[in-house]
Amino acid sequence: MNNYFVILAAGKSKRFHKNIAKQFYNYKNKEIIDHSIEKSLNSKLFKKILIVTNNVNHFKKKKYSKSISIIKGGKERSDSSLLALKYLKKYKPKNVFIHDAARPNFSIKLLKNLFKALKYNKAVVPIITSKDSIKYIIKNQIFNLDKNNSLLTQTPQAFRFKELHNLAINEKSKISDEATLFIKNNVKVKFIPGENKNSKITYLNDVETYKTYFGIGFDIHKLVKKKKLYLGGVKIPFHSGLEGHSDGDVILHAIIDAILGAIRKKDIGTYFPNTKKFKNIRSPKMLKPIIDNLYKSNFSINNLDINLICEQPKVSKYRNKIINSISKLTTLNKNQINLKGKTVEKLGLIGKEKAIACEVIVSITKYD
Repeated sequence: MNNYFVILAAGKSKRFHKNIAKQFYNYKNKEIIDHSIEKSLNSKLFKKILIVTNNVNHFKKKKYSKSISIIKGGKERSDSSLLALKYLKKYKPKNVFIHDAARPNFSIKLLKNLFKALKYNKAVVPIITSKDSIKYIIKNQIFNLDKNNSLLTQTPQAFRFKELHNLAINEKSKISDEATLFIKNNVKVKFIPGENKNSKITYLNDVETYKTYFGIGFDIHKLVKKKKLYLGGVKIPFHSGLEGHSDGDVILHAIIDAILGAIRKKDIGTYFPNTKKFKNIRSPKMLKPIIDNLYKSNFSINNLDINLICEQPKVSKYRNKIINSISKLTTLNKNQINLKGKTVEKLGLIGKEKAIACEVIVSITKYD
């Protein structure tokens, strides 16, 4: 295929970070620009991929496919685009795609849709409509703009090379994208649906990801006669209850320890020691301050995975009640809580129905 893919990556990104250009920032385990390079290669649509940059030395450190070339860019985006077109002319391309390195989240499907539409058009540009209300000012007067009639253009943009090259060569002013050249010269542009995820990265917080942490909790208590059994905050009809300084609820205790582990705050005994103050305390009262502090610290729980380890009672009989209880105590949606029952094949104290244990894994995310 006689198609060429141009990645414009010559910007200094002053609004993004004072020390690093955004195209070289690590995003989803690789540099932002590498997402565009890999997708253009994997699409198998292009004979050559051209990177236009003002930091050529940065790319010399990498081992790229022979189909990738690197040239020095210009001061403005339109300067870099023109330099790319002049460089590619010797290859006599049929089509050229122009893409901003600051858009790493486009899909290969979009590339294929652009190529398909380019068979019948000279210029193909992906668009989305604005999610926000739009205003514009003329001589200090503010007007509303119908957002449904406003087109937000994206890249990659696809063109017949000859037409784009001729328009760019003759353009004297600076342009924000290649579609502008066709619109200014009354040449038809075919607009196709873009992708909402294909947003342009401008500021550092556009790519800042929230941190996720995991915690593991475990608890075990002996079963004793003449005591009520509580599991997950639910009173369970059973011949014995769990021995402990509190009500012995192994599920809630394991949840508490899992949360404390995820936020690196020691263990349940640190906050609820075996003192007179906490004698016979119900476990929901222990869980509440832990949950309140978690949420006040801008953490949220993604999910809880719970293994209740016992021979009796059977978890399946009480699963829904326990999940409903935990949901209310944590304000989690029930589909964020999973409860499994595990036996130990009659082995040990648990196998002899003299103890119940629980282990919990929690995933939490830190927000600003």
